[in-house]
Amino acid sequence: MASSPKSGSGDRKATAESLTVAIDDQHRISGLLSIPAGSRACLVMGHGAGAGMTHPFLAGLATDLAAQGIATLRYQFPYMEEARKRPDSPMLAHATIRAVVAEAVRRAAGLPLFAGGKSFGGRMTSQAQALQPLDGVRGLIFLGFPLHPAGRPSIERARHLADIAIPMLFLQGTRDQLAGLDLLAPVLAQLGNRTRLEIIADADHGFHVRASSGTSDQAVRRTMALTIAAWIDRILAKRPIRQRRVAS
Repeated sequence: MASSPKSGSGDRKATAESLTVAIDDQHRISGLLSIPAGSRACLVMGHGAGAGMTHPFLAGLATDLAAQGIATLRYQFPYMEEARKRPDSPMLAHATIRAVVAEAVRRAAGLPLFAGGKSFGGRMTSQAQALQPLDGVRGLIFLGFPLHPAGRPSIERARHLADIAIPMLFLQGTRDQLAGLDLLAPVLAQLGNRTRLEIIADADHGFHVRASSGTSDQAVRRTMALTIAAWIDRILAKRPIRQRRVAS
């Protein structure tokens, strides 16, 4: 059985290897792969719509996850790689995620795979999984699922989650303007034990907390890493779910 995560595992390093992934004949994207010694799983992490894979939040989370024995593969979507402001179409985003997951299968030395990411990256991953399961992925992890645009409450973006058979972990802040918890919690409850919702007090969509909260962004991020590692361990202790495939 995998060992329990330890908050003080500072002996693991988060040195990242740069790599390039070909999506198709027109698109190649960059990635950063970190596999600390003793890793027991690898998380493929997509970035949010407005910031790339080197954003301090994702970089810091990769470091915190490394301390818990979780490898990470961060990557750029093509629009970010090419310095375009408009996010990629879902079709291209899904193709990117599938190519990066395939790269993780090749590079992550047989480690169990998980996938997801921050906001846009997480939502595109869940869409791809709902359409056709991602090879080898045992569970999805969402760092601020963008349920709806700010000021426009809706659950439409969550409808595809019902087509996902593998476990899902949602980390959401109580001040997230893109995911009202009064809407998200009932949606996840309807999906049963496939989902787990972890609420981060006072955090906004970027997981920033106010000074008056009595904690810090860094402490929140470390707590998130501990939560992710513990959830991954629970999934690894179970037998993998047989995933259905959509006929092409």
